[in-house]
Amino acid sequence: MSDVKLSICIPTFNRATFLAKALSYFTEVYKISLTYEIVISDNASSDNTREVVENYIGRGLPIRYFRREENLGYEPNLASAFRHARGEYNIYLADDDILVMDGFIEAIRYMDQNPDVVACYAPWYLYNERLNVDKGTFYQVDKNVKFKHRDFMSVFNFLINKHAFPEVGIYRATALRSAWVPRYFAYWAFSHLAHYLDIGAVAFLKKPFYRAVVVSKIVREHTQAGNDEVMTAWDRYRGGLEYFLYVGAKRGVVEQTAQRRAFYDEAIKQFTMSRMGVAVRFWVAKKDYVRAYELYTRMLWGGQQKHPDVTRIKETLKVTAAIQTLAWIVNSSAEIDRLVLDGVADHAALEELLRKTGLRDDVVVVRDEADQSAEVIQRSAVFVSDAAHRDAFLARGFSPNLVITDADISRTILT
Repeated sequence: MSDVKLSICIPTFNRATFLAKALSYFTEVYKISLTYEIVISDNASSDNTREVVENYIGRGLPIRYFRREENLGYEPNLASAFRHARGEYNIYLADDDILVMDGFIEAIRYMDQNPDVVACYAPWYLYNERLNVDKGTFYQVDKNVKFKHRDFMSVFNFLINKHAFPEVGIYRATALRSAWVPRYFAYWAFSHLAHYLDIGAVAFLKKPFYRAVVVSKIVREHTQAGNDEVMTAWDRYRGGLEYFLYVGAKRGVVEQTAQRRAFYDEAIKQFTMSRMGVAVRFWVAKKDYVRAYELYTRMLWGGQQKHPDVTRIKETLKVTAAIQTLAWIVNSSAEIDRLVLDGVADHAALEELLRKTGLRDDVVVVRDEADQSAEVIQRSAVFVSDAAHRDAFLARGFSPNLVITDADISRTILT
């Protein structure tokens, strides 16, 4: 039996500077009175991660360090950290995030006082490290709530109504051992929660015990895995919720009548649509209007015509997505380095929009010139605003699938 109370599990890969900052909190900020260890799983880093770890071991931190021979991806690396943990309780800590000590100690105390709870979750702060301010929390919990063993319906309703994401949690090792398993199409946070609830009670606490750094002091452009996931994972969210209900049904506590199935499907649909709305905002912010358009169409089909993220972009999306589609066609065509614009009223304005939506810098945008050589024609794509002009370009030898009309583009962007 291990005498370690807590394992703090940190997966990392080629982020020695971030890891050093995360470990510095243990020597300079955190006051942890209970017995703990820091388990670091290194995904075959090629930087000075090992030296950073050895430095902090030399400074007295209770670190156990494991390094892979090859990078197997993020989730196996996190699983490795958990599998090596020896503590009664286990928590994940990203190598760029921060523990909130008062909430953290309170959560540990809660689990000590509630031995039936096998997983304890809480919302987390979104932290601007440059300004040293929190930007609110990712979901909210009004008061501490404990759900009994296999109370799948109450937890499902809580997830749907609160838009709660059980990502930041403290886990009893006895439950984590069997619950932390690979899931690919079913979002891990929901599918793992199903297995914890199948083992014992779970709790959602009001007070956060974690800060996710969204604006970093170390780098100006700071990509968060969570942000990337919200831009693409809506179908995995659906899969995770369906998996959660399936586990409940197999345990005989989730009804499977036609009426109840219709209720579940509608609830999951609305949850997913809300997540798509967030993803639309992210893609527009990244100036990826084609991806935003794809989500826009799904939201409209889902009956979200009045959703604020739909109405916000409705007027501008058709133009920007259409122009970006033209840029993509040119960019994806090998050995094409010229784009001829024919019949365009404001040549400069269209070129500026093409550049803003991603047209390659090496592609020269020109007006039509009648004396272009065969070699130049071979390297050219053409955009014609009037489809009647298309045949003239074909007669001159331009490639038929690279003479794009306004009608060709507008047929693909329907708003």
